[in-house]
Amino acid sequence: MSIFARLDHALLGARPDRIPPARVAAAIERLQQSSEVVIGWVQLALVGVFALLYTLAPKAFTPDSMMTMAVPAALLIYTAFSLLRLALAYQNWLPRWFLALSVVADMALLLGLIWTFHRQYGQPPAFYLKAPTLLYVFIFIALRSLRFEVGYVLLAGFTAAFGWLFMLSYAVMHSPGVEVTHSYIAYATSNAIVREAEFDKVISIILVTLILALAIARARRLMIRAVADGAAAEELSRFFDPTVARSIARTEATIVPGQGRAVEATILHCDIRGFTALAASLSPEALLALLADYQARVVACIAAQGGSVDKFLGDGVLASFGAARPSERHAAEAVRAAAAIVEACAAWGRDRSAAGLDPIRVGVTVAAGPVVFGAVGDASRLEFTVIGDPVNLAAKLDKQCKVEGAALLLPQATYALALDQGLAPVPGAEILPGRRVDGVAAALDLVRLA
Repeated sequence: MSIFARLDHALLGARPDRIPPARVAAAIERLQQSSEVVIGWVQLALVGVFALLYTLAPKAFTPDSMMTMAVPAALLIYTAFSLLRLALAYQNWLPRWFLALSVVADMALLLGLIWTFHRQYGQPPAFYLKAPTLLYVFIFIALRSLRFEVGYVLLAGFTAAFGWLFMLSYAVMHSPGVEVTHSYIAYATSNAIVREAEFDKVISIILVTLILALAIARARRLMIRAVADGAAAEELSRFFDPTVARSIARTEATIVPGQGRAVEATILHCDIRGFTALAASLSPEALLALLADYQARVVACIAAQGGSVDKFLGDGVLASFGAARPSERHAAEAVRAAAAIVEACAAWGRDRSAAGLDPIRVGVTVAAGPVVFGAVGDASRLEFTVIGDPVNLAAKLDKQCKVEGAALLLPQATYALALDQGLAPVPGAEILPGRRVDGVAAALDLVRLA
């Protein structure tokens, strides 16, 4: 790393890994546009403050003096300019030349008002050099930081610095009889001018501007990385169940393989009957469109009951209730979701038949019990999943669905648990006692709900 790169890193922080993609740049632009609205309202508030100060300040000039109209006219023009700027900010149309003009106009108004002080009080121009109103310069400079662009901060600061140097030069040349001294006592007790004091003000303006610009440059890099990471996280969250994505985002520790917890949960398994033959008759595009339609219906039913999709297995969907999101009614929620899936897919199948397409039939199974929910994989590739007997049983019951000619099948123990958790008895529920399920050693009492 070169010395310039090290200096850049030390002063401004790490550079973004790459040029922000278009969506990230658009997100940053939206943040900047919203900041311009805030800036516009603050500018209007400052105009009100200046107008109030001018109204309350005693005036030494006569009512027919040109100064009677000059300051109110300047304030009126600046108010109109600020209103235009605010309207354009709401319309998201603020070209850079207009923003630069706005910066210069801010400083011109402030310095112009300070210039009028000597006329209002009937004093030589050196009088306005002591005006505390100069402190408003720092407000205008700080306002530019809201946009997170260094250029406007520097423009505001250096416009103020050079403007004050011009004001100093004007005061020195147009204050006859006013002493230019090195005495701060004379400076504080008269209209005497101390150049060093005015240079201190200029140096303070420049230093504050540079420090603020440095802070903005560092913050902008951080903002770009943060917005880019946020956009990436939003995109990646589409590959995770929303509950799992929120859990990952909120965790304070690094997630490592093998982390997990034992919970009581209910597993739902769903797939399309005759999918292999159906897939062979469809083009790849039509097959993916079919799966998208099917999965959209299934996922909506699962999410409506608070379940989490664990994975998609071709036409199969594996979901859990009570694992990613703890629930005391996980079995009841799973059975409700399963019944909703059967009903939604039956309606979809009827619509397809009416359109001359092959109907769709599904098999849904549900099993409850203890599972382990956690991360598996290695350090480079992790996956959150559920592991346990209910997962295996739900998958094995899928074959039993075909044997029984059922669309929704579950163990009687799971059905009883769901009833205990508030599930209303399902009309037409059929008990299937002593069934032999392939891969399960003991006979099971099953319940067919559809």
